Amino acid sequence: MPFAGLRVLSLESRRAKEMDALIRREGGDPFVAPSVQERSLGDHGESVRFIERLEAGDFDMLICMTGTGLAFLRDQFLAHNTNPQESAVRLGAALRRATIISRGPKPLPILSELGARAQIVVPEPNTWKEIVAAVVTRPERRIAVQEYGRPNLEMNAALEALGASVTPIVLYRWDLPSDMEPLREAASRLAHQRIDVVLFTSSIQLDHLMLVAGELGLSSQVHEALCATVIASVGPVMTAALEAASIPVDVVPIHPKMAALVKAAAEESAELIARKRTPIRLH
Repeated sequence: MPFAGLRVLSLESRRAKEMDALIRREGGDPFVAPSVQERSLGDHGESVRFIERLEAGDFDMLICMTGTGLAFLRDQFLAHNTNPQESAVRLGAALRRATIISRGPKPLPILSELGARAQIVVPEPNTWKEIVAAVVTRPERRIAVQEYGRPNLEMNAALEALGASVTPIVLYRWDLPSDMEPLREAASRLAHQRIDVVLFTSSIQLDHLMLVAGELGLSSQVHEALCATVIASVGPVMTAALEAASIPVDVVPIHPKMAALVKAAAEESAELIARKRTPIRLH
């Protein structure tokens, strides 16, 4: 098998079981340590106010960054109203009043469920730069952005530079997981050189790993370990975050998908780890 028993760390959270299965299928020895919790904001008023503003025609474009965010919008809005069926119809009608841009395919099933559709689905690698490129050719400039777990200030600034007025819609935030022990164990395994390959699918995973490493007094050891293991990044945004932290990236799949990431890492890791851990001989 391609991984040939290599010890593979993933910090995947929502799709942890799927990641574990993918690594095992490729012959790896997985340790999946969920690193992120998607926490809905307690105040559902943001969802209600946003739908009311859509109905009032305040926005002519909605950028959907994640399927998770749309699911929170749906659930929060329906929970706020006494008749969920009527509320779902109202929500779908409000969404249809705006041009919708979807950052990749994940928001599409929820839009379809609500009777709405995306007029534009940005192509791979599904970064904010592809979103801005799509907006350039459109007339709409009153833009609502359904954020993911934290603000994308670069994208908002780029949209404003096009003359757009940008309104972030904040429905949830990324937080540390409720069970911290797997993440602490991941930092410990890295620090003690018991990991061969690390798979990263989101920059918040790196942030939370290094935060926990700092709390354990292992920051330098974990950083050194990351530089000595095979690092696989799902795509350009993740790669930029790793490079900004001075962590070299070894593997990036052609398609920014989880299965493609595992496959590419499995195919390349054995040779890469041998090269990284072979002492350089001085003549």
